[in-house]
Amino acid sequence: MKRLILWGLGLVLMFLALYLVFLYAPIEKVMGIVQKNFYLMVPMGWLSLLSYFVIFIGSIFYLTKRDRKWDDLAYSAAEVGIIFTSLALMVGSIWARPIWGVWWAWEEPRLTTTLVLWFIYLACLLVRSLTVEEGRGATFAAVVGVIGFIDIPFVILSTSLWRGMHPPLIIFEEGGLDPRMRLTLMLSIVAYTVLYVVILMQRVAIRRDEAEVKKLKGLVSQES
Repeated sequence: MKRLILWGLGLVLMFLALYLVFLYAPIEKVMGIVQKNFYLMVPMGWLSLLSYFVIFIGSIFYLTKRDRKWDDLAYSAAEVGIIFTSLALMVGSIWARPIWGVWWAWEEPRLTTTLVLWFIYLACLLVRSLTVEEGRGATFAAVVGVIGFIDIPFVILSTSLWRGMHPPLIIFEEGGLDPRMRLTLMLSIVAYTVLYVVILMQRVAIRRDEAEVKKLKGLVSQES
């Protein structure tokens, strides 16, 4: 029931966000229509960070409590997170091509640190899935999830720590974004965050169902 309500809320927010993006928010004078990509790029970047926060919390609790539900949460967040991180990188490249003249710039700190984050997501999934013994795999993945968190501050502060082409965050600065742009961006972030929560809840539920089916198969095998 909760997921159904969230699905409905997410659908309404998504339609409202699309209306604001294409019919309400003004076109930026310098970048033109390409700037509309901003309302997708920022939410994708936010969700790539949010998902790793979930992994970090789930990993810590799994290592301390050894409760499978925290492993389910961390692993599901890694699966969802790598998708949104991939989208953030792809959308960012699509935006960079007409603005910077290149699809990718290795000297750009935000892009490079986000790519490192993508590889950390991949490491979490590979360690968890390639380890034969399930408990050991969960432990290894949790350790990677905790250690990998070191990249998050670098992603967040990359535009402040290093001089690059990526524009700094000016959402709330005076004279930064047009108020209509700010409203559109904030609503887009909320809409995609609701979508993320729904997808994550669904993936956790599926993973628990898979564990239950595996357990039942084991009981059937023992009886036969």
